[in-house]
Amino acid sequence: MKQYKCRVNASTSSSLRGFTLIELLVVIAIIAILAAMLLPALSKAKLKSQAVQCMNHGKQLTLGWRMYAEDNRDFIVYASDAPGYPGDDILREYAWTWSKMDNDPGNRANWDINADITQRPLWPYVGKAAALYRCPSDRSFVTVNGEQKPRVRTISMNLYVGGFDGTDGGWSWAHPYWVYTKLSQINPPSKIFVFLDMRPDSVNWGNFMTDMEGYNPPDPTKYTFDGDYPGYFHHRACGFSFADGHSEVHRWRDQRTMPDTVVPYVFTASPRNQDIAWLQDHATRPK
Repeated sequence: MKQYKCRVNASTSSSLRGFTLIELLVVIAIIAILAAMLLPALSKAKLKSQAVQCMNHGKQLTLGWRMYAEDNRDFIVYASDAPGYPGDDILREYAWTWSKMDNDPGNRANWDINADITQRPLWPYVGKAAALYRCPSDRSFVTVNGEQKPRVRTISMNLYVGGFDGTDGGWSWAHPYWVYTKLSQINPPSKIFVFLDMRPDSVNWGNFMTDMEGYNPPDPTKYTFDGDYPGYFHHRACGFSFADGHSEVHRWRDQRTMPDTVVPYVFTASPRNQDIAWLQDHATRPK
């Protein structure tokens, strides 16, 4: 049997050598630089994706909200119940939610959709989809028996679209303005928002109250946040849906609209804040 020998010459041996330490360090440095350049772009793309998803959630909720009105002689659901008000035991059945969001694990409405959401009138109209009630950027949770449970709701409804059982809740700055109880009253529907995503440390009752001080007659020195603050996690922007069924993401301009922390129910003056001017112009109209 003929035997063959494998000959490896000097040039072949040289071509099989590995990377030197310096070459490896150069490659790692290049990869690190490329990663540093790409990560901000990827983060921005993720934010845009979540914003689009949030818009879709708002649109689906609003379509269900409109379907409810069409099935109920033009009447819309209330933005919130009104505990303690005369007749609330009956009227609250028509509120879109009864939940009072906080961080208490003993409050089941924080983490269990069956404690409130599935029992309210919009649930069958929005396809029984729990994900619609929570902004995809919301990472808040409550710890229940040692387990972290995501909170179920970040979305709130414009106070003036339904009100507290159809009322303005007794707020003097709201008296001169429409609290709409029928779909046909909202004019123009393309300008009045229905749902928005709130920041997790601000969301509480089912409604979002826009303080109307300084709107009519115009006086920007009176602009105030009443403890309800909109979300801003979509690259300094918030998801809104409107009474005509469309949705959009609105970008905030004033840093005071996006404080590091907020305390619910605490009124904070914010004179000449153009974001408040925008909220007022899209919340309601003078009677």
